[in-house]
Amino acid sequence: QVQLVESGGGLVQAGGSLRLSCAASGRTSGTYHMGWLRQAPGKEREFVAVRSWSDGSTRYADSVKGRFTISRDNTKNIVYLQMNALAPEDTAVYYCAASGSYRRFENRPDYWGQGTQVTVSS
Repeated sequence: QVQLVESGGGLVQAGGSLRLSCAASGRTSGTYHMGWLRQAPGKEREFVAVRSWSDGSTRYADSVKGRFTISRDNTKNIVYLQMNALAPEDTAVYYCAASGSYRRFENRPDYWGQGTQVTVSS
């Protein structure tokens, strides 16, 4: 099984930045694509970003493209989400997730963490 633990969330003013971290542990094949999902109060869960394990390809939601960057430290087995130019619309619980599908990552996550709260004030 795969265990994912997010950290780095908090309160930030509009225009500010936050860096989320996701520590992965457990016995794995190392073939899971890693990424992020988020869910705002009263809203549906939505895709944020994903990174392919095989070639490092990345894909982002249009709403965060150019502002958010996903990366991975393979040595430390940590996935990061650098969030810049944050806006109140980014307020949500952010979940780290692992999936066997890169293209359909958001439709079939296999594992996910407990989430970390990100609140952006205006």
